[in-house]
Amino acid sequence: MSDILTHIDLEHLDDLAMGSVFLATGGGGDPYVPKLITAEAIKAHGRVALLSPKDIRDEMFIVTVGSVGAPTVSLELLPSVQEAAETLDAYEKFIGRKIDAVASFEIGGGNSVIPICAAAAKGIPVVDGDGMGRALPEAQMMSYPIGGVKPTPALAYDYAGNRATFDTDTTETYERHIRAFSMAAGGMVTAAEHAMTGRQVKDTIIPGTISFSVKLGALLRQKRGQAPSLEAPLQQLFKSSIYGECRLIYSGKVIDKTTRVIGGYDIGEATIEDFSGTEENLLINIKNEYLLARQDDRVRASVPDLITIVDYETGTPINGERLRYGQRVAVFATGCPDFYRSEKALKVVAPRCFGFDIDFVPLEEL
Repeated sequence: MSDILTHIDLEHLDDLAMGSVFLATGGGGDPYVPKLITAEAIKAHGRVALLSPKDIRDEMFIVTVGSVGAPTVSLELLPSVQEAAETLDAYEKFIGRKIDAVASFEIGGGNSVIPICAAAAKGIPVVDGDGMGRALPEAQMMSYPIGGVKPTPALAYDYAGNRATFDTDTTETYERHIRAFSMAAGGMVTAAEHAMTGRQVKDTIIPGTISFSVKLGALLRQKRGQAPSLEAPLQQLFKSSIYGECRLIYSGKVIDKTTRVIGGYDIGEATIEDFSGTEENLLINIKNEYLLARQDDRVRASVPDLITIVDYETGTPINGERLRYGQRVAVFATGCPDFYRSEKALKVVAPRCFGFDIDFVPLEEL
């Protein structure tokens, strides 16, 4: 595989899906069905050009597209091959302008491949990057609005073809409105939002995350095995990336996991018991994503840094909706991109923004 990825084809989808689930910290939706429909779109329309942010022309018109809702629902309310492209078609009619390229909300599970499915059907490129460098549960947490881009005008499309349009004063208001629509539409919708110029994309996107996910997925596939054997190769890969630190922080068995769909999010927690029985249990707090890992009062990792749960025996990352009682797992913590450690970003993504009474401490300082 070349170091420079210029397109996404069938051969990249499995690695992209696996790598993006690792980065998604439990959220972003299960990629299995979105990966299948993206494969069908590529078979029908051809491979998708991957556009490096540095090669974007300032005057280009770029729109983000993806799913909004509770990830648990994505296991039952399945997307169709046409849904993402039809959402973009409806958006073009709504605003009266052709879209030159698409970008991802988040490099997360299903939401990493849905823009590629849409781009294939529309015959346009997808930008190599996303709005989070991971997955996060709310719209105002994307790098685009943090960088000053408005999410609206936006359009959402449900499984029955019903559409809703949005024009709000703030991103927080938009988040409430689209979340309410997704709940009314069964719990999951496809949305086109954050229309941007090429200049705005270059200024706000977290770059290179699609191509990095392919590399990460390839490593997890090639080094498949027990989680401790993955730590060194993962550290080497992440060290030269925008993420930096990656470490194995805990291994054990899931002894409790409870989530409920509340307000359009999967909210709950999971408890992992150490294999040796000598350590305190690890508690993971969940709001679509794994947000906080702690042993009693000791924080092991917290949002906006990444917390990833993998199958202990294979190293396969596990989405939050597929985490189950009795699974043998390992927990990795990874640093977030520098963008999310800025004062401006921490105002919307620090642990206190999720109701945790702690300040953010970078992983490498814990």
